Order: sequence, then structure tokens, then C-alpha cells
Amino acid sequence: MSSYSPIRPQRITKAVFPVAGLGTRFLPATKAVPKELLPIVDRPLIQYAVDEAREAGIEQMIFVTGRGKTAIIDHFDTAFELETTMRERDKDMSVLDCSSATPGDIIAVRQQVPLGLGHAIWCARAVVGDEPFAVFLPDELMVPQAGGGTGCMAQMVAAYEEVGGNLISVLEVPHEQVSSYGVIDPGEALAGFGGNLTEVRGLVEKPAVGDAPSNKILSGRYILQPEVMRVLETQGKGAGGEIQLTDAMARMIGSQPFHAVTFAGRRFDCGSKLGFVEATLALALERDDMGAEVRAMAERLLG
Repeated sequence: MSSYSPIRPQRITKAVFPVAGLGTRFLPATKAVPKELLPIVDRPLIQYAVDEAREAGIEQMIFVTGRGKTAIIDHFDTAFELETTMRERDKDMSVLDCSSATPGDIIAVRQQVPLGLGHAIWCARAVVGDEPFAVFLPDELMVPQAGGGTGCMAQMVAAYEEVGGNLISVLEVPHEQVSSYGVIDPGEALAGFGGNLTEVRGLVEKPAVGDAPSNKILSGRYILQPEVMRVLETQGKGAGGEIQLTDAMARMIGSQPFHAVTFAGRRFDCGSKLGFVEATLALALERDDMGAEVRAMAERLLG
């Protein structure tokens, strides 16, 4: 049974966003537009992830990009011509409040070769340095329960401040779906967290259904200690012929505290077309400015 860290862990101020992927599942839309900029109603996917990071107190956003993905960085830059035109025409400027950053908040590094998620994280090693850091997979849209609540990373940071070490967010899926995800081998639940925080005894990337140790899958949010970079330095290729972050994390279990936080909220797999459409409908239905009209529209279409 793991115990609480006797020393308050170092605060999480940096987050890595691996955004170098080609987005082939959304072609032809992603031929010229990064998949991370595809909008859920009127905000791009990457904006939801960055806002979640800011809510959790993270100050520096590190984007691991690839060729053709500079528009992601531009989204968070100041748009002088747009802002000037909107101001002159007396437009509502508040719509731009969430899409800019203060100087130094955004850092971009390049992943020249697509060698997998683990390699993408390793590409940020010089910026991360010797600090613990968060990781966000923007394809995984994590939102609080309807009606309120904190975001996934804010929940993870709260747990991290109690136990330290490494944390991953998990969700339960039907057993027949586990072969598409990283899966944890869960240990005992920690008292005082409502059953939402458990030890992690092992990690398996995309196991066969019969070999999966549980139906708790990794859901795209991590808090990791800097030692993972040194593990990734020598990490060989794993599932899919890529350098897998899951494999590197599995090697760290036993040498550092490792826990899983079951997110009290909702997850949409926006890396798939169906998940993307579901997220758009779900969030549109909750908006005061369009929810009733969207519901009426859906009822008409279902006729």
C-alpha cells in the first residue's frame, strides 16, 4: 500500500501538448488545417486543453509540433489586424479573450520524425528540465459533468499535491474495447478520495481483450516526474512500431509513487469522427445561446 509523500511535491507549472500528428482520420479536412484546430462548436480542440491547463494553475504550454502545424501557435498569438478591425466596428472583443497568451507562455518544439507519443514527449526534454510536468492529449476532450465541477487536470493536481509522484487519468470502458487503449493493472484504492485514486501496479499498451488486467484505460492526461525523460532516452519501439509513453511509465513503477485518478467528468474521443460529432452535439446542447434550438433541430431531423 502506498503512503502519502512526507514532503509537499513541487508545483506543476509546465504542460506538454503533443500536436505533431497528421490527423489522417479526418482527411480531407486536415490536409491543410491541423486537427487540433477543428472546432467543437466555436472553440478548437486545443483551446479546450489549454483552458483546462490554466484552470489547474499551469503557466507554460509546450507544444510539440510537426511540419504544417504552425497555425496552432498562431491561434494563441495576438491578431493585430483582426482585433483592430473588430474594435473599429464595435464588435464583442470578449470572444478573443481565451485565444491569446501572455509573452513566454507558449513554447514550440519540433518533432521531426513521427516516432510515437513517447518520442514526442521526449522532444520537450530541454524545456521541461528537472521539473515535474503535465501532459495533455488534445484529442481526448475532458469536460466536467454538466452543471459544474472542475476539469480533469485540476482534479489530478489536487491528488498530486497529496501523494506526489506520477499520476494518470483513467476511465472505465467495456472490456471489448480495451485493445484500443493503454490499460492499468490497478492496486488498492486510497482512503479519503472517494475511491477515485488507486495505486498503479502495471501498465499495458493495447492488450488483447483476454490479457487486459482491467477495463481502466488511460484517458489522455498525465502528471509525470522528469525521470521519465531519461527512461524515454533508451526506450525501444513498442506497439505499432512506435516509442510508447506507456512502456516508459511502466518501467518507472516501483521506483516512484504511481497512481491513477478516475476522472469525475465526461470524456469524448475526438480522435474519431463519431466522438467528434458527439462532443459537438453534447456541448452545443448545454449552451444557453443555442441549446434549445439545437435540441429542436435534432428532433426535427429525427422526425
